[in-house]
Amino acid sequence: MGIGGVPLSTPTQLELTQRAEQLLREDAKKIEQLIAVQLDNLTAPKCPLYEEVLDTQMFGLSREIDFAVRAGLITREQGREIISELERKLAHLYSLVLPSPNQS
Repeated sequence: MGIGGVPLSTPTQLELTQRAEQLLREDAKKIEQLIAVQLDNLTAPKCPLYEEVLDTQMFGLSREIDFAVRAGLITREQGREIISELERKLAHLYSLVLPSPNQS
């Protein structure tokens, strides 16, 4: 029973899938924002500390996605899409901050 004797509704599989994907995308957005702030504030984006933070954040997100896939909350393809989208956004951030090799 829920509050005041009203039964709690059980979320449907679709609702669980949508919520899991939403949460994973929110976590990916947090990583993107963290990296954007670091790129804005670092004079050397190839700093080992920066790279370690990125690696740690990406590993954490990949583990969250792996759990959601194993729990049947999202498909492996949805997980890959979240990671690929984040990687594209990070590549775009790098292109804005790092000079291309032809601009030496």
